Amino acid sequence: MVSISEGVTQVLIPLSALIGIAFALIQWLLVSKVKVSSGVIENENHNQRNRLIEEDDQEIGVDSDQIVFKCAEIQSAISIGATSFLYTQYKYLAIFTAIFAVVIFLFLGSVNNFSTQSEPCTYSHGNMCKPALANAVFTTIAFLLGALTSVLSGFLGMKIATYANARTTLEARKSVGSAFIIAFRSGAVMGFLLAANGLLVLYVSINLFRLYYGDDWEGLFESITGYGLGGSSMALFGRVGGGIYTKAADVGADLVGKVERNIPEDDPRNPAVIADNVGDNVGDIAGMGSDLFGSYAESTCAALFVASISSFGTNHDFSAMAYPLLISSMGIIICLLTTFVATDFFKVNDVADIEPSLKRQLLISTILMTIGIAIVSYTALPSEFTLFDFGSNKLVNGLDIFFCVSIGLWAGLVIGYITEYYTSSAYRPVRDVADSCKTGAATNVIFGLALGYKSVIIPIFAIAIAIYVSFSLAAMYGIAMAALGMLSTMSTGLAIDAYGPISDNAGGIAEMAGMSHSVRERTDALDAAGNTTAAIGKGFAIGSAALVSLALFGAFVTRSGIKTVDVLTPKVFIGLLVGSMLPYWFSAMTMKSVGSAALKMVEEVRRQFNTIPGLMEGTAKPDYAKCVKISTDASLKEMIPPGALVMVTPLVVGTFFGVESLSGVLAGSLVSGVQIAISASNTGGAWDNAKKYIEAGRSEHARSLGPKGSEAHKAAVIGDTVGDPLKDTSGPSLNILIKLMAVESLVFAPFFATHGGLLFKLFS
Repeated sequence: MVSISEGVTQVLIPLSALIGIAFALIQWLLVSKVKVSSGVIENENHNQRNRLIEEDDQEIGVDSDQIVFKCAEIQSAISIGATSFLYTQYKYLAIFTAIFAVVIFLFLGSVNNFSTQSEPCTYSHGNMCKPALANAVFTTIAFLLGALTSVLSGFLGMKIATYANARTTLEARKSVGSAFIIAFRSGAVMGFLLAANGLLVLYVSINLFRLYYGDDWEGLFESITGYGLGGSSMALFGRVGGGIYTKAADVGADLVGKVERNIPEDDPRNPAVIADNVGDNVGDIAGMGSDLFGSYAESTCAALFVASISSFGTNHDFSAMAYPLLISSMGIIICLLTTFVATDFFKVNDVADIEPSLKRQLLISTILMTIGIAIVSYTALPSEFTLFDFGSNKLVNGLDIFFCVSIGLWAGLVIGYITEYYTSSAYRPVRDVADSCKTGAATNVIFGLALGYKSVIIPIFAIAIAIYVSFSLAAMYGIAMAALGMLSTMSTGLAIDAYGPISDNAGGIAEMAGMSHSVRERTDALDAAGNTTAAIGKGFAIGSAALVSLALFGAFVTRSGIKTVDVLTPKVFIGLLVGSMLPYWFSAMTMKSVGSAALKMVEEVRRQFNTIPGLMEGTAKPDYAKCVKISTDASLKEMIPPGALVMVTPLVVGTFFGVESLSGVLAGSLVSGVQIAISASNTGGAWDNAKKYIEAGRSEHARSLGPKGSEAHKAAVIGDTVGDPLKDTSGPSLNILIKLMAVESLVFAPFFATHGGLLFKLFS
């Protein structure tokens, strides 16, 4: 094998990140060529002013300039609402971040009574390492950097989505292909910015920390784990808060608008419609951005920590040490090349091309990334080296690591394709759910739940095989690299995931602006594909979270000095039971929060329909601001208890019951949380697409169930409403629960190992 020098590595990583940022900016410039102004849409691609008045617009007497003005007005309202909510949420999170940073410093600083003296290294026997106080300071700094990067990832994603939604709508007047390109390019902006920023900040942090730590790589990479903790803690509140916001509005809008008033989705007469569209951006976009950034940061930190106490760290081989960062760098370049396939080589010309084009992105990026992994493994890793394996050293080679990363990558593809099979209306499972609507909402709910439970089977086998193979080849380092392999094509995954909410918003804007039926059909087709890609994105997030959590769990067990985790011992077994219960407790809290907020929303929407004269006739305007306020207040208030449950549990268990009980809690939450998360996400996605399948009426079977307003359609809307909090609040938040508790336990492991288990010590 050829081992590249440290100097080359130091150039390649930031260069890849900067290329990713530059590519994102180029995509943004291409999107910005579609100008939204107060009377004209200007498409600079053709160097002409193009009003894009379709024949069917002219036939119904719609004024094009007026439509464009409405689109700009609606886009502005959505952007202002989303920005206002995130600013308010970030004020709350700033307070939390400051308090938790102090907690980190105090807990870790107290490990050795805030001593400033160097101390013997934990793993590099015979060497002296930096004091515990330094670890406390730098872990706190890393936590703050991770939190800031996570917040920035979510905020940038939201701004990009709200910038692109009206442009997608207006391009849909030309063709479905034009609209697809705008939505996809906008998603790519978010994907590449997030992946590149996460890599660049982590790379810069490591090099700045090295200025103090020098050759103490054990302490350096232990402190870097704070970066993952900061990222995931912000993601948790972003996912929960955003999920409550969007689903309170969505449920309220659907139940009163579609079921009771029999008006179309996103009808401008519906008071909750702006809040619903704002929610797509703060929940699905900002939340998902922070979530996947957290997974990336944690998997990288877990791999770096294990490597630092292996031969990479003891021999100070920076190129081998930076292998996880090089994999992410290669991922950015591979995803960049893959993007051209959708935008330039295989363009979307028809509705039927949308889903295959998005699926093609996943397959091509996976194939190319496999080659990329082989190149990085051959050039960055020594021919043979040892990895820390719970007290012993395991001899491995570069080929072993190649297989670890590759199996994670391909397991991700399997999870993505299985998720698509169970959530896309192109396949039998969703059509069976739609068919069950003929006999009412009850059978729809039964079929949907069964689909969700069944959809867990193959992803769990894929994750299990990935775990077995990667652990057999390279111990816990192998599992961390499998997780990173699954996330290596994150830029593409985020591009197709962010595409969904952008298309959803585009459809809402088309309806509210009174655009022609053909435009709405195109945006509906984009949205239906977007629902599937969103489900695929959640599948990736959940699958990677399982691997990340296990890698972090192994690092925690190692750092806390546990020899074996024996489930037959009472301390571990009670932890296992409690940990298995936590995802249910967390889901109950988030589901009830959505229900409570939706109840207030339903009451408000009903009140406006009943008390505002001319609202149903379209001669009066609803009070959108009131519904936006209900969602905002509810989400900010209700996100605190579930977030506190996740953040406080490891601290309480580790401090009072010790590291053995905490290891049981982490294992239990991982095992049950993954199953519930996959089931919840896929059930909700299937119900949503079953509803859209009936509404679209593109097949004889679908037309036999419709049209909109039929009894079967109303049953489908109820199923979709039940599934909304499952797929967009509880399900996606659970993957953050399992990995956040694991990384928090790892960060606080030195304190728990020294001072933990107070209750057992007291009564022993």
